[in-house]
Amino acid sequence: MSPNNRLTEEIVQDSFHSYLKSSLAQAKAEKLLDADILSSAEGDLMITGPALCLYFGALRCTTDPPSVPLPRQTKTSSPLDLSQENCPEAFISFLNVWASCVPRIQSLAPEHQHDLARIICNLEPLTRNSDMSLGGIAADLRAVAIDISQRRTFQERYGGDLQAAIDAGSGGSAGVKITASFVPPPVYDPSPNSSPGASPRNQASNLPASLRPGLPGQIISHNLPPQSPSHLSPNPAPRTPSPSRSTPSPTFLTQDTPAIEAIRETLYASLADVLERSPSLRGLLKRDPPRAYFASVAFAILEVATTSITPEGSIVGVLGRELTVAQCPPGLRPMMLELGAIGRMAKEVEEEDTEEAMKLAQAGKDIPPPRMERMKLMLEEGVGHDAMQESSGRRSVEGRAVAFANRVNALALGMTRLKAFRERQKDVFKVLAGIGP
Repeated sequence: MSPNNRLTEEIVQDSFHSYLKSSLAQAKAEKLLDADILSSAEGDLMITGPALCLYFGALRCTTDPPSVPLPRQTKTSSPLDLSQENCPEAFISFLNVWASCVPRIQSLAPEHQHDLARIICNLEPLTRNSDMSLGGIAADLRAVAIDISQRRTFQERYGGDLQAAIDAGSGGSAGVKITASFVPPPVYDPSPNSSPGASPRNQASNLPASLRPGLPGQIISHNLPPQSPSHLSPNPAPRTPSPSRSTPSPTFLTQDTPAIEAIRETLYASLADVLERSPSLRGLLKRDPPRAYFASVAFAILEVATTSITPEGSIVGVLGRELTVAQCPPGLRPMMLELGAIGRMAKEVEEEDTEEAMKLAQAGKDIPPPRMERMKLMLEEGVGHDAMQESSGRRSVEGRAVAFANRVNALALGMTRLKAFRERQKDVFKVLAGIGP
């Protein structure tokens, strides 16, 4: 126990991973996940696994207010629960959101509880008339899971958790051993200037021109005009693919570049624009590189989805190259389609925000922060930031803002696990981390 009577982060992390192993094994036994999925870590397993752990923990909870019984460190250790009083500061937001889900989960009928587990795993519910609140509960659990998955300590241990679940129940049977292939993202040095020869200039030779640093503290974007974040504009204009992306600029991309590389470089080019307009993200690169890494990619995805997707679903990328869904290999098409879906969803959300603001203004009522602003804050700050909106009445039963942020985050996690992204992301983010606020 720490001097202020709060548990250490290490104790909570060890306990979580202990429960995570058993939760993954239970999900495998209930056929929510199978050994092949666990070994390949395909899809959004980095989200699904922790979310299932939170779900099973809610089912087992017996206290009010909700707390988590921690595994005993020794046989003689006294029982100890993780609660508001002893939770480490870094995990309080996680505990708050989870605790708000516990009574909702426990009040569900058993068949709806099982449907919730299936929804968490991106499976269809089995009940014909499933409870309407399940989507919102799943969104909250997956949002906490996303925050957990962005922590470096989690990434370094998740492969072992998956392997333990794969081995559970195997009974040492003969045959080819299934091995978890999960590999954590690269480590990003928040201060590349601190070591000789590691300055951003010296590392930039293999980067696209849009990410090569110019003057100290300057990001060279690809001639995109400055844009204000949508939450600062009360009536954002409809967005269309920016023609300025067709402005020729030095780059190694050609019309024959593979689709995944074209998408990657388009996202990385947008990343420079996002960071140029977001001092808080640049500061986050210094304080918490893993979180900043995922947040920055998520913002770049949102940027591309809202500025570079044609009505037909094509991407207008760097050099003005238009990449269609049909030109993508089959394995990449779902991500292309999801980019388009995120763009359409963003437009719908902005229109709904504007319509709601007008109605509230006409009624003489206060206008709360728009859903797009809340969603963007969640991308950067995590789901715990949205918990304070509970009392303002802004959290709908469907958890739409949370679900939208989850959707963007899930695509970011999926894309950055692709080999083409892993090959270059370390160099890109080392350069970006060296750019001053």
